[in-house]
Amino acid sequence: MAKVVLVVCDGLRDDTAREQMGYLWHLVETRQATRFTVIAELPTMSRPLYETICTGTPVSTHGVTSNLVVRRSTMPNLFGQAVKHKRTTAAAAYYWFSELYIRAPYDFIVDRETDDPQQIIQHGRFYFDDPTPDREVFAMGAHLIHRFAPDFILIHPMGMDHMGETHGSDSPEYRNNAIFQDVILATLIPQWKQAGYTVLVTADHGITNDRMHGGILPGNRNVPLYILTPQGKGRGAIAAPAAQLQLAPTVCKLLGVPIPATMKSPALRL
Repeated sequence: MAKVVLVVCDGLRDDTAREQMGYLWHLVETRQATRFTVIAELPTMSRPLYETICTGTPVSTHGVTSNLVVRRSTMPNLFGQAVKHKRTTAAAAYYWFSELYIRAPYDFIVDRETDDPQQIIQHGRFYFDDPTPDREVFAMGAHLIHRFAPDFILIHPMGMDHMGETHGSDSPEYRNNAIFQDVILATLIPQWKQAGYTVLVTADHGITNDRMHGGILPGNRNVPLYILTPQGKGRGAIAAPAAQLQLAPTVCKLLGVPIPATMKSPALRL
């Protein structure tokens, strides 16, 4: 039974992560981490894939079919499953996570922060401006870990998505932002591992040089997944791709909580 930090780097392509994020690749190369290429579900849009990541179900099952579907989740999810089994939760994330797992629509005054043990996200810090700097989002998440030591926390920076939609995936701005995220993670991951956390770093979808996502091209669908345990032992780079539907049951397994019957894909072997 582990504590888990799940970092969802919105819009981070698999190939960009591999080429630009040197600290994470160092951990893979030295077998201190396990790395998968994950095939994202369709459509490769943010809100549907937030729900897929947290519920382990496809769009046709969970019903959040586009970014325009604004409502609470109706499926068993990571936050609810953790709280149901006496684990504590937190999130530093874009406000769509608040709408999915606390209440909708989001009120940018009332819902910006929450500290409520009755909610399934018990400690939440939610931002609503896409260009919010990644360093601020990571700092919010790191502060929640420092202050509350939650068993499960989701940290969700939007910088890659914002840079990709503004400049395209084949741009210095997009590639350099991946380096910037890697530098932040190089600072935080050793602290989190020392505190007993297993850290997962992934993305919801990628992006193309057309500055958009939603379709089936590899640039849209192929995203990374790095798994780092407190013991510092990993399997290196795994050749066989993983399914995005496997992420939620993997987190449940790490947290030591039952995997709901709705999560039909097997957990990954770490």
